Amino acid sequence: MNVNEHHGQQEQAGDGAQVSTGTPNDKAQVPDAAIPELVIISGMSGAGRSTAAKCLEDLGWFVVDNLPPALIPTMVELGARSQGNVARIAVVVDVRGRRFFDNLRESLADLESKNVTRRIVFLESSDEALVRRFESVRRPHPLQGDGRIVDGIAAERELLRELRGDADLVIDTSSLNVHELRAKMDAQFAGEEEPELRATVMSFGYKYGLPVDADLVVDCRFLPNPHWVPELRPYTGLNDEVSGFVFNQPGAKEFLDRYTELLQLVATGYRREGKRYMTIAVGCTGGKHRSVAMSEKLAARLAAEGVETVVVHRDMGRE
Repeated sequence: MNVNEHHGQQEQAGDGAQVSTGTPNDKAQVPDAAIPELVIISGMSGAGRSTAAKCLEDLGWFVVDNLPPALIPTMVELGARSQGNVARIAVVVDVRGRRFFDNLRESLADLESKNVTRRIVFLESSDEALVRRFESVRRPHPLQGDGRIVDGIAAERELLRELRGDADLVIDTSSLNVHELRAKMDAQFAGEEEPELRATVMSFGYKYGLPVDADLVVDCRFLPNPHWVPELRPYTGLNDEVSGFVFNQPGAKEFLDRYTELLQLVATGYRREGKRYMTIAVGCTGGKHRSVAMSEKLAARLAAEGVETVVVHRDMGRE
């Protein structure tokens, strides 16, 4: 992880982090309104810290993983200097940085003296659930050393006991799956707004293979191919005449209408399950005419429904 700032000099921190140091005169006084909101995510290893952090990142927070606690005030100061570009910061603190963990209380006191709004989210889980998770991924607990997984869990509980008592929010993930944990984080941090959904609409040619990252795949080869119309063959689905030809075919407009309705249903479910990204692959034979035209129309429909949409034409121009 690199944390860079243009004031002062940079020096190496204990976990390889690049941080800036400057003279006291470098520290500008910032108004309270410019101080970022801060969430500190901690808790038991295997309890879902990464999932919680990714959830906040999807909600627009600036997330820093495994930041030594002593550097948290520095991170907040850098955010304050960003002129509002970094208004919300989430920091993941865990036992990987245990050499610095004793500095956490001092850092929290420093933040309080600077009127920084901060919340501590603590992820908890039962010993049984944690052992099961570590065994499923076949990885040792970071504190078990030469002992057993349960020894590492016991050592971590003791190390984090005081922090757990100071936490503003404790989430027990023993019986939660990833989607349920994300829903709990959304309930706490998303406010009244519905979680944002982003979509990538990708045209492709079947003869070049299916996109490996597609969530949904739809086939436009049921429509007549403009490739066989000599005056349209040189152009792509971005051309108005090609697009007009495609959508004047029987079933084209009906397909667009009904598939848009289906995607509205899917999008609602994705939001409910905490999924914020989807890739819709639209295919035809070569990825030049029909799929391109359909992708453009489909993306426009999704954007009109409030879905942030990007269009990618994977195979256009390969012929």
